[in-house]
Amino acid sequence: MPLQRLAVNSLRNLNAVDIHLSNRINLFYGQNGSGKTSVLEAVSVLGLGRSFRSHKLKPLISTEDDHFTVFGAVHESDLLRKVGVMRSRSGDSLFKLDGEPVSTASALAECLPVQVINAQTFQLLEGSPKQRRQFIDWLVFHVEPEFLSAWKGLQRCLKHRNSLLRRDRIAAAELAPWDLELCLLAEKIDSLRESRIQQFLSVFETLVAEFIALDDLKLSYQRGWDRDTPLQEVLAETIERDSRQGFTYAGPHRADLRIMVGKQLAADVLSRGQQKLLVCALRIAQGYVFSQQTQRSCVFLIDDLPAELDSDFQSIMARWLLKMDCQVLITGVDRDTLESVWAEHPTVNRKVFHVEHGRVVVADGENT
Repeated sequence: MPLQRLAVNSLRNLNAVDIHLSNRINLFYGQNGSGKTSVLEAVSVLGLGRSFRSHKLKPLISTEDDHFTVFGAVHESDLLRKVGVMRSRSGDSLFKLDGEPVSTASALAECLPVQVINAQTFQLLEGSPKQRRQFIDWLVFHVEPEFLSAWKGLQRCLKHRNSLLRRDRIAAAELAPWDLELCLLAEKIDSLRESRIQQFLSVFETLVAEFIALDDLKLSYQRGWDRDTPLQEVLAETIERDSRQGFTYAGPHRADLRIMVGKQLAADVLSRGQQKLLVCALRIAQGYVFSQQTQRSCVFLIDDLPAELDSDFQSIMARWLLKMDCQVLITGVDRDTLESVWAEHPTVNRKVFHVEHGRVVVADGENT
């Protein structure tokens, strides 16, 4: 489901950008600060409702304007779907899909699934469990139609239960209905996650061997409470701690993906270069499983690829991206360096753009 057209106004230093993209490989080159990453941000806004760099809204809007707009045309099967986002300094937002307003960004994500590889991606190893839960749930959300409603139900349930826990006194009868609902939703979410994680791991084990040699690398899914104990029992055992802390400690909202080398966390023992390779393998494997399970493809946004991987590993990544038949947008400073990775695939449809002072121009000199 490639993005055929991207139009951007007043997002960071981009102004009146309107480009038609290749359905496969799109290379954006230019000096630092020219607006290359902002092009990728614009695509992430269409797919996520926000930038992948920050949840803050105001820095995204050009200083001279009070809002930004992003429009995209997405090819899906035999349809051309129109996606639009407007966000203002006042906090107002408008998401549109095929000309009709939609209330949440999840509708955008379903239409335009995106994967991001950039410097922040390494938080997948170094960051909190939240980053790894989001990694797990990206795949589950896009493959399991039941997941979103279950996850929303879980958030609602936790909100009410935590509110009760923060009271000075609480009767067990008040917690009972929320405990019951929490347990039902937890089992459903855990089951959906578990099945997709197993599919992911089977692909990842094959793929990661091409990126990095780590015989004792192990990934394990932690569901958020003792695997041998029903959540109902765990909640009963931890009620005093939960009451003191004012929140529910155990449950699927505490899930994690442990990434270990031997008996140590991968982030603690791998070099920076090894971490880059491992994270890239994780992202590529996730996109590959998504393609296998849905017969659709996501859009990969790769910021400053030459700075993250050397040429040999860029070539490995290129082969896997081509194997997935997905659309890719890649940024870099030097045009020749970017293009060299694809020289061994001369028949692949690709387009090169030069970005300078917020303007995006086709590399042969024509305005896009």
